[in-house]
Amino acid sequence: MNTKHLADQLAVKGVKYCIGAYPDIHGIPKGKVVPIAHFEDFAAGSELYTGYALDGLGQSPNDDEINSVPDLERGFQLPWNPEVAWFPADNAFHGQPYEISTRVALKKQLAAAASMGFSFNLGIECEVFVVKLNDRGQLEIPNPDDDLVKACYDVKRFLDRYEWLDKVSTAINGLGWDLYSLDHEDANSQFEFDFKYSDALTMCDRYVFFRMLAKHYAAEEGLLATFMPKPFANRTGNGAHFNMSLSDTSGNNLFACEKANDPRGLGISPLCYQFIAGILKHGPALCAAFAPTVNSYKRLVRRGLMSYYSWAPVFNSYGRNNRTNSVRVPMSGGRCESRNADASCNPYLAATLVLAAGLEGICENLDPGPAQEDNLYELSPPELAARGISELPRTLDEAVKAFAADPFVEKTLGKALRDEFIHYKSEEWREYHQTISQWETDRYARLF
Repeated sequence: MNTKHLADQLAVKGVKYCIGAYPDIHGIPKGKVVPIAHFEDFAAGSELYTGYALDGLGQSPNDDEINSVPDLERGFQLPWNPEVAWFPADNAFHGQPYEISTRVALKKQLAAAASMGFSFNLGIECEVFVVKLNDRGQLEIPNPDDDLVKACYDVKRFLDRYEWLDKVSTAINGLGWDLYSLDHEDANSQFEFDFKYSDALTMCDRYVFFRMLAKHYAAEEGLLATFMPKPFANRTGNGAHFNMSLSDTSGNNLFACEKANDPRGLGISPLCYQFIAGILKHGPALCAAFAPTVNSYKRLVRRGLMSYYSWAPVFNSYGRNNRTNSVRVPMSGGRCESRNADASCNPYLAATLVLAAGLEGICENLDPGPAQEDNLYELSPPELAARGISELPRTLDEAVKAFAADPFVEKTLGKALRDEFIHYKSEEWREYHQTISQWETDRYARLF
């Protein structure tokens, strides 16, 4: 790419600064801001970073610096400030892609898929709460009228938040992402945006930026757009369902199949069943990447402090349009959906691992067994065991232990990136587990 020409084009459009945003272990974008006059150096990877200052980049204070290399084909101007151009970026070290980088890991896994003749298509459903942080540091629903027990698809409460919804939607379409649906989600002041699927790298870049975009427009109204998986114990949580398919070099969907030609009637190909079987084989380990926070496992419950089921997947199982499975095949077929992914995930890490698991299922010709059609929430433990259905991890601690115990993870990510994730997530669990909560004080301080 002619970087001088690109710099000139950006300057004509009014760009004054550029950001090369790379993800840390949590999927949070990091980077330096570079004036457009230094764009050519920026494009060549001029910006250096002390990795020890960031989470999950595997460095000590005595290590050489890493640098960021912007992906020049995926840049765009900020919708709310066109003087700034945003580029997703990779990390490099001594001139080579840095192995302890989740975006680099995804690109490596995509290359492995390409060597098998596959492209990985991904759509991520974007769920988010719009809340207010009160003076006591507690989250509140800002619209007092948004108080229905079942608020899903409510038009009046949707229109009450129209200004923010319109800003976000306009920005999404201005970026060319093709928003095709949005709605008031199941919980109070929760909303969902769905834009067209793309190749997995592009979708992960978009999801990371979407979180920033939603937060920016909420902050303009003095509100907080939160992607916390379970902000309220008595309401449903924020998912980030991964909708996945493989295509061939001509773009044909290899998961598609006429229902009449699918003996199980789900409308997916044998290749898709194998892919699903790979996901289920490594389901507990994948859960750590799909649901990577302490709070995630307060979403992954059958009911919790609610009067109705949570919709969240707690079983390592699959089925058709049955939301009690962790892997669902939508009514139209042609794809599969991993439902235990939540809004706090690092999409690059999750996509890397789920793709590798699915490809393993294909290589080993695995069979996921019969599809589960019943409401699994209502089955007893013996009934679940009789079907060979196990529960997904119930805490971050369990998930990280499953992640650490599965050799597939190190094979996919390499030892260094695997160990970084385990280190940070184990420490997150330790800090949480040793913190005294208000619930404990209220329960025990006067009890004995």
